[in-house]
Amino acid sequence: MKDNVKESVKSILTNYLELSNHRKTPERFAILDAVYSIDGHFTLEELGERLREDYHFPVSRATLYNTLRLFMELRLVIRHRFQGCTKYEACYDNSSHCHQICTTCGKITEFKSLEIEKVISGMRLERFRKDGFSLYIYGICSSCQAKLTRQRNNRQKVKSQKNI
Repeated sequence: MKDNVKESVKSILTNYLELSNHRKTPERFAILDAVYSIDGHFTLEELGERLREDYHFPVSRATLYNTLRLFMELRLVIRHRFQGCTKYEACYDNSSHCHQICTTCGKITEFKSLEIEKVISGMRLERFRKDGFSLYIYGICSSCQAKLTRQRNNRQKVKSQKNI
């Protein structure tokens, strides 16, 4: 499955570059392969590090940025602006999904919801064609909730010991 997706996105990029008379540079194809080898979200820095370490293919920040911008235009990559950071994600085979974002630790968890997909696909939007969606739900993850509860309990315990 993953190899089929990689071949499909490589074909989309190749066709676009040929039709628009752009150069088919090894950087573009290495970046595309790296993007579709990463599971989930990644930052520009993480992508650059992956290219250096795993591919032995160092690429400048400007090249990464410009190439990701091209991939976004081709709808091969989506950009997410989460709390205080920008992350990217391969989206060719995953154009509709939801994110849970912890406002305490910043952890991002993806999930699919057939109910939400059904509601959105049934929506009739005026003069607009839907291609996909991303939903962001902000809250506090169970790990942070447990940590906050422990801290609150410890404070109450110390307070009650002082009153004794």
